[in-house]
Amino acid sequence: MSGRPSLVVIGAGPRGTGLVERIAANAPGLYGHRPLDLHLVDPYPPGAGRIWRHDQSPLLWMNSMAEDVTMFTDDTVPQEGPVRPGPALDAWAADVREGRTEPSGDAAEPGLRAEIETLRGQDFPSRRLQGAYLRWVYEQSVAALPPSVTVHEHRGRALRVTGPSDGRQRVRLEGRAEPLVADLVVLTIGHLDAEPDTEQQRLSAFADRHGLVHLPPDFTADSDLTALRAGEPVIVRGFGLAFIDLMVLLTEGRGGRYENGAYVPSGQEPVLHVGSRRGVPYHSKIGYGWQGERPPLPRFLGPDRTEELLSRAGPLDFRRDIWPHVDKELGYAHYHRLFTAHPERTTADRAAFEEKYATAEPGSDDLRALIAAAVPDPADRLDTEALDHPLDGVRHSSYDALQEATRHYIAADLDRRHDPGHSEDLAVFLGLLSAYGQLIRFGDIGSWWHGFFSYLASGPPGPRLRQLLALSRAGVVRFLGAGTTVEADERHGVFRAGSATVPGERIEARALVEARLPDPSPERTRSTLLRALHADGAAATATGLLAVDPGDGRILDHEGRPHPRRFALGPNTAARTSGAFTRPRTGGPAFRQNDATARAALTFLRGLTGTDG
Repeated sequence: MSGRPSLVVIGAGPRGTGLVERIAANAPGLYGHRPLDLHLVDPYPPGAGRIWRHDQSPLLWMNSMAEDVTMFTDDTVPQEGPVRPGPALDAWAADVREGRTEPSGDAAEPGLRAEIETLRGQDFPSRRLQGAYLRWVYEQSVAALPPSVTVHEHRGRALRVTGPSDGRQRVRLEGRAEPLVADLVVLTIGHLDAEPDTEQQRLSAFADRHGLVHLPPDFTADSDLTALRAGEPVIVRGFGLAFIDLMVLLTEGRGGRYENGAYVPSGQEPVLHVGSRRGVPYHSKIGYGWQGERPPLPRFLGPDRTEELLSRAGPLDFRRDIWPHVDKELGYAHYHRLFTAHPERTTADRAAFEEKYATAEPGSDDLRALIAAAVPDPADRLDTEALDHPLDGVRHSSYDALQEATRHYIAADLDRRHDPGHSEDLAVFLGLLSAYGQLIRFGDIGSWWHGFFSYLASGPPGPRLRQLLALSRAGVVRFLGAGTTVEADERHGVFRAGSATVPGERIEARALVEARLPDPSPERTRSTLLRALHADGAAATATGLLAVDPGDGRILDHEGRPHPRRFALGPNTAARTSGAFTRPRTGGPAFRQNDATARAALTFLRGLTGTDG
């Protein structure tokens, strides 16, 4: 062939950086010293990308402790490529602090340097500091590439990919006349903006007619919150991490402060009335580390069970066919830990219990009876249905009564999630990660699982929930309850919110905020790149995700055929994982995907050169 082989990676945030790290690790063995042009396209800085960029409020935190964040593989990742060890975020900060690593870029900025000086493993870093770590990982990964690989950074947006399946691709960039020519293209574009759906359009039109404020789903850090005025009520629909960001920016971000566990308002805060389907915030991040024997996972949803399920005739229904095995896996992790670490709360022989547990049908009466006999206190049993619907059947006569009850719920959750005496919760977290590693093989399994995982395993730091309690006591945050509904009252020109938890009561406000991420479906995305891919034949799943081969990330067409020259990784794909980075020594499904895609790309590119490396 003429010219140098060319690989274009669209998206240079954490996922793109992880792919570059795997290309660097695999290139010596698979590609040798053959020439390669590696193009990285992103409007945001490489490494940090949009979510972790330096240009955002320093008040915004990660929802993971520093010791639980790594971008490097280890021997727990089931990958073919070599492990290249590297520091987790807390170890990197220690290396910078102690002079073993030279900070680069934003890490040398005084505010971040001050954070590095005090950061310890169980601290929750700012997102800006995570961005500095990601930038360092990116630079290290680029430096580890063979000298024959030339990296080209393009600060802009990719608009379209064209080209035949058996020929070179062309990537058109915003503001650039000539397209990039690529032998392979990999999309690692992360979360994207979207146009509002029909309901959001209706609510926005209502707000425009009556001079109200309506903020549709968005990335909170990028939202213009200036229209939310001091002292006025705001209805907030959504109680996940987007709400936590909103809470921070409208309180500390407007000059409020915390003193001795109490919130001291600045007077610039609105009053946030927050509700959701569950009516409670995501569970607190667990505030202690693992000690002792780990549950041997996977046990009931491993590769063999996954293969058996995938081989069944007809389409699989997640809740009917797959979830029972996930539930049994989580239960196994829970009870294994209970028997090994807290045997005084059990009444059966562990070996006998596990033998019967293994043969019982998932979700069966026999399994429930076995657990009830062996674990006498219902509080020590795992009930995922009750966890998912914490306020089912709970009713209060007034919103004032609901406030104290919700504060009690949050305080109890904080106590439990910071008590090693309930370390079975951490075992369930490990079970969730193990299950995720198998579930990506099923493609699009719907949104329920991802929401449940986030609610149970990816909630806010404990300090954030303590701040939420203080804001509630100060009257800055008010809880609406479960099953929150919002209506637009044309006659009176206001939004009204109610819930199943406080029947008959309504809250009025002239502002409504949808605290959640935008819908990623092809008909809603603002990404001209994704829209063009779908128009050119890339298939979408029932929920609008980009269909990909779960093995190596190749984009699929409507007949299920993989495109030989186009790949995609990340949250817009049917093989989405729990995140682009993870805790050390937890298997890292995204790392496994990155490795498989890097190896597939390098193998393909090697075949084009026709020369020895």
